[in-house]
Amino acid sequence: MTPRWSIIPSSCCDHPGRFHRRQPSRPSNSRQRHSVETCTLPVIPKRAGTLLPMSTTNSQQRPRVAVIVTVLNEEDTIATLLDSLVAQTLRPEEVVIVDGGSQDKTVEIIRQYATRLPLKVKVCPRVNISAGRNIAVRETNAPVIAVTDAGVRLSPHWLENLLAPWQRGENPPAVAGFFLPAPRTPFELALAATTLPLVEEISPQHFLPSSRSVAFTRTTWERVGGYPEWLAYSEDVVFDLRVRGIVGDFTWAPEAVVYFRPRPNMGAFFRQYRNYAYGDGQADLWRRRHLARYVTYLLVLPALIVLSLKGHPLFGGVLLIGGLAYCRRPWWRLRRLGAEWPARARIMAALWVPLLRVVGDVAKMIGYPLGLWWRWRHRQDPRIHWRRDLTRPVSGTAGGRLI
Repeated sequence: MTPRWSIIPSSCCDHPGRFHRRQPSRPSNSRQRHSVETCTLPVIPKRAGTLLPMSTTNSQQRPRVAVIVTVLNEEDTIATLLDSLVAQTLRPEEVVIVDGGSQDKTVEIIRQYATRLPLKVKVCPRVNISAGRNIAVRETNAPVIAVTDAGVRLSPHWLENLLAPWQRGENPPAVAGFFLPAPRTPFELALAATTLPLVEEISPQHFLPSSRSVAFTRTTWERVGGYPEWLAYSEDVVFDLRVRGIVGDFTWAPEAVVYFRPRPNMGAFFRQYRNYAYGDGQADLWRRRHLARYVTYLLVLPALIVLSLKGHPLFGGVLLIGGLAYCRRPWWRLRRLGAEWPARARIMAALWVPLLRVVGDVAKMIGYPLGLWWRWRHRQDPRIHWRRDLTRPVSGTAGGRLI
């Protein structure tokens, strides 16, 4: 296929997550296109299964695949992603990028890859991640969609491993890839060890993949109603749970690896986990986990501190043992992730772990009630009751959401 570049400036949603309707765009045969479209969001149809057209561009037959990405102000990271996409051992038939209205050089940099990838870019200011991904899916006609994210680097065999179940003749509804941290500082190393699981910790039956590395059929996307555009955060968790509850389980592909850099400082980490918890409250996720956090910090911890200060050393010992136990797993991961780091960097990272534990918990304790308040104010909106049409109960462990 001849690589194709098209950039479509458009006027999108007035508010992220609000539904609009538009007529589906028609593909163009010209090499460049400078038309203006209204980036509005049609209702996603639900339908029964469809046959997967096969591609013969490789030695083995496989379904045609489109890689989709959402970006916003990613001029520092987008070239790394696109370079790794160019270097894939298995090339996608389409690459669709939805830009949420970048004010930097993101789109200009993407333009430079027009002759190296079958690119299509749609500029949709102010759309959220869910809306951007749904727009990208609609802009393709491929029966299999592979999703990744800005800020990552794909391993050379990422797409090949992600599509391997279909290439073997299986027909899974979705495939879960994996991700590994690429830290550059002791702080980032500590953050990776504190928040991210190692592959040997994953239970495939319960793992909910991050949309940094996941693939699904178009039929699956349609049956679950696409990504939830009413959610500001945690959208991939709800999408994954609906896939599992309506269509079926993910096939586990741990070799489909992407690498990403953890947040570089404490402020960015705090905002990230506050936003995660806000999304949890919006979507009514992990009630028991959040309740346990409030009980621990607001009841158990103050009681142990008061009792130890009143001259009961036993309670001080319990407090110390509990704190060490809470950091045990991150320190264990740190030995694995930091094996090739200098001893001084490993020590600095180990010292960061307790503080990261506390900051992450506080961030979630702040974000979660804000999300619940949003949910209560929108309690009449039928979209927030996303569990009602599930055909079986679902649960899972969200990738990269360990605290």
